[in-house]
Amino acid sequence: MTNPTSTTTAPPNADSRAGRREWTALGVLMLPLLLVSMDVSVLYFALPAIGADLRPSGTQQLWILDVYGFVLAGLLMTMGALGDRIGRRRLLLMGAAAFGGASLLAAYADSAGTLIAARAVLGVGGATLMPSTMALLRTMFTDPGQRAKAIGLWSGVMTGGIALGSVMSGILVEHFWWGSVFLVNLPAMALLLLLGPFLLPESRNPSPGRFDWLGVPLSMAAVLPVVYGVKEIPSEGPHPLYVVSVTVGLLFAVLFVHRQRTTASPLVPPVLLKGPGFTPALVLNLVASLAMLGSAIFTTQYIQSVLGMSPLAAALWSLLPAVFIGAAGPVTARLVQRGAARGYVVAGGFAAMAAGFVLLALIGTDSLWLVLTGAGVLACGMVAIVSQLTDLAMSGAPVERAGTASSLLETAAEFGGALGMAVLGSIGTAVYRHEMPATAPAAARETLGGALATAARLPGPAGEALTRTAREAFTSGMQGAAAAGAVLLALTAAGAAVTLRRR
Repeated sequence: MTNPTSTTTAPPNADSRAGRREWTALGVLMLPLLLVSMDVSVLYFALPAIGADLRPSGTQQLWILDVYGFVLAGLLMTMGALGDRIGRRRLLLMGAAAFGGASLLAAYADSAGTLIAARAVLGVGGATLMPSTMALLRTMFTDPGQRAKAIGLWSGVMTGGIALGSVMSGILVEHFWWGSVFLVNLPAMALLLLLGPFLLPESRNPSPGRFDWLGVPLSMAAVLPVVYGVKEIPSEGPHPLYVVSVTVGLLFAVLFVHRQRTTASPLVPPVLLKGPGFTPALVLNLVASLAMLGSAIFTTQYIQSVLGMSPLAAALWSLLPAVFIGAAGPVTARLVQRGAARGYVVAGGFAAMAAGFVLLALIGTDSLWLVLTGAGVLACGMVAIVSQLTDLAMSGAPVERAGTASSLLETAAEFGGALGMAVLGSIGTAVYRHEMPATAPAAARETLGGALATAARLPGPAGEALTRTAREAFTSGMQGAAAAGAVLLALTAAGAAVTLRRR
């Protein structure tokens, strides 16, 4: 098989259709994408074993969990632009090598510091893999119908991987040691490194201009403090440190935008945002991610802490809604191919997510199937939205800027997820604290976890009463956050129908 080393920047023919080779290449690309999305949640059940073995401090434990997402979010725009410059396939293979090497280092880390460093390198690798896969998909699938179907599959894998990561973690840790959650990355990365040079075409921007080196630290300084601040505020409250962090990030965001508007070769060309439907796609993608991640922080706690399931049982039940995700993207793509207006399909996706929140707003303290149904409806709506918005944005973006366009979409999703945890999490926390009696211990009034830990130390009837009260208060908080989410998504559905009507 010939090694495709051309540097084409435009589709060879608008009527050309992908064949077996391209679909096989898509399958190869889905493996690293699945693992990158899984790595967001893969440590959830491995953390106790890591704590027993490496004995990290409280701060180190937080960094073990968060450094991957922080580095990933901070480097997405840089790596998207870099792929457009040096070649998306080349960057993808470099990222796969880094991701595999960091996985091996993490698996056999003998200290918390080593594991934190390995997780940071995993974030670097993830930042190269995510925009590169979408940019290559944009290059390989030039037929609009095939591209929509491929993007639907991409969206389903991306959404399902987060749910699968926690389950994979629980199963592996139960039967092996904690390092096994990283070793599962190696076969997929090895397969990508072996087959990628033969199956994936190379593409790059033939006239990229000078690289915006100043834009790189400015973009990271804009993204990282904001993501850090909004992720911490729901659990810790509006502490001055987090408020200052968000403020500093927003100031750097202003500087970054000014830099991109005035430099000759910007990291993110402002003209890209003026493409057909690109800016609406960014905003709507952010809102969809806000809703999805905002709901996830409640549903996972509800299944484990309100229903009292073990971590592994909770993870397995949480996986059930993901069964329907795989079909949502292709079904949505077929609707559009058969003449359904994209704006109405996206609006329908938001309406479905709103309906999922309505179901969550109706739960009691023993509503497993209602929660699972609501989560499933939310996930299906999310995949329908993301697949169509991604197709809209990538179809309108110049091929030579495909990596940058993909990285902007994914950065918007990262911001949306952080905002979802901050906004909906804050609503739920406020209702929980209002519902808890003033006579309850201080730790119990703060969080459900604190209440359950306190109840475990109290004598029988008193502990049972506190547990029951805390679970009811958390359920009320979840209902309040779900109601707010339903209103937001209903309004967004109407806005999407109007905004995308002519796209």
